[in-house]
Amino acid sequence: MQTPSPDLLAPKRPTSGAPEAQPGSAPALRSGSGPGSGSGSGAAGARAWLRGHRGGAAIGAAAAVGLAVVISTQLAPKGDSLPLSVHNAGPGGARAVSEILGRHGVEVLDVESFDSATAALAGRPGATLLLYDRSGFLDQSRLDELTARAGRVVLVTPRLGTLKALHTGISQAGVVPESTALLEPGCDLTDPAAAGAVSGTGGFLYDGGTVCFSPPGSTAGLLARTDDGGLTVLGSTALLNNGGLAGHGHAALALRTLGGSEVVVWYLPGLGDAAAAESTQTLDELAPDWVAFLGPWLVFVAMLAIVWRGRRLGPLVFEPLPVVVKAVETAEGRARLYQDSHALDRARDNLRAGTLVRLAQALRVGSQATADDVVQAVARHLGRPERDISGLIQERPGTATRLVQWSQELDKLENEVRTR
Repeated sequence: MQTPSPDLLAPKRPTSGAPEAQPGSAPALRSGSGPGSGSGSGAAGARAWLRGHRGGAAIGAAAAVGLAVVISTQLAPKGDSLPLSVHNAGPGGARAVSEILGRHGVEVLDVESFDSATAALAGRPGATLLLYDRSGFLDQSRLDELTARAGRVVLVTPRLGTLKALHTGISQAGVVPESTALLEPGCDLTDPAAAGAVSGTGGFLYDGGTVCFSPPGSTAGLLARTDDGGLTVLGSTALLNNGGLAGHGHAALALRTLGGSEVVVWYLPGLGDAAAAESTQTLDELAPDWVAFLGPWLVFVAMLAIVWRGRRLGPLVFEPLPVVVKAVETAEGRARLYQDSHALDRARDNLRAGTLVRLAQALRVGSQATADDVVQAVARHLGRPERDISGLIQERPGTATRLVQWSQELDKLENEVRTR
């Protein structure tokens, strides 16, 4: 037997550069079980979840897109919607007339406050001021200052207070009649005569000075101009806005009225102009003098009337009626009410309607049958002319006596239909 060599009995040392395995250490992992395999399994799980919830995911995506569109629409800057604004491209705006004036060499200055309007007029003598104060924000002092600085003034549908403050001799005279669709110039002014007929729908009439576009039989017109030509009143916004500019002679009238100067100051007073007014009248100042005496007296009389009526009628009382009213008594009571109020037409209509319903049920013509269908069915069933049946049912008794006779004839007709 051979003895083992000492070299074979000694433990082998690891070679240099190779890691030394520790006792109890796990075997090395394969390349497929590294960290990358975890992310791959997560992506596969996500794809599997999407396949299983395909419908819900599509609905959620559509809802998210719709919500984003709504939010972006609400947060998006809104366009100008102010009536007769030169930046408003809608039907009520005046962007079209401002663009046309600009192409013909007229500078249109859009001002947003009283200070900017006076500044624009101060540096441009002879400029035309277009004033559309639909809410009456400007007081007399501000109106006087504006008209003093402007070469010409064009007022669009001015209020009564505005005309009184300017002392132009022009006053309101009502509205254009609905029957008058078109208004002819009917005056000697050059601009209206060249423009021709305009629409009067929804317009206002003014009297004083030189009046044009008057309805038949009226001395007031849609356009009024002072004798010196310094102020012109237009009674309709349709002569200037985008929706009505292309109709009839509106464009020609607007361009001739506003294009007489090189600069047009376009002023639409706002709430800020009213808030900055120096003298704001209180309710006591606006009320007439007799209110101080008659007002308390009217309140006292009203309180007396309330007490009188309240004591006369008394409080409401709920009283149950544990009785059963027969149908005959109800019909008789209703008939007496009709008789006392002389409601022949109401009683006649109720009798006719009830007869038609009962005849339709007896002849089984259906619930959708008309009165003519019931008359035809009755005529066929009884063998009588349709004209006689229709004349009886459609009769209109004029007296209470004839109403009673007519009801008896209808009852006889029903009995005849049932017995055959």
